[in-house]
Amino acid sequence: MAPSCTLAIKAIPNAPRTEVVGWLGDALKVKVHAPPVEGKANEALCEFLADTLQLPRRAVTVLRGDTSRQKVVRIDGLDLAAVRSALVR
Repeated sequence: MAPSCTLAIKAIPNAPRTEVVGWLGDALKVKVHAPPVEGKANEALCEFLADTLQLPRRAVTVLRGDTSRQKVVRIDGLDLAAVRSALVR
């Protein structure tokens, strides 16, 4: 079975650019360029995480928090340790 994990995200929409800010406890803080309208910020967040982790877009999905800044995303193809090491700069 392929590895997968869930990751808590604090998303900040309408940022000048999409970027990882850092960790807030167990949650990853991510600025997202897209506005929080009609799921655009969620789509941009998933695309950004997939690109950053070098995964296909379908490997990253929002499980909870569609309309909240506090989100939980599912990442298929990597375990949590691999995700954390890839996102820490």
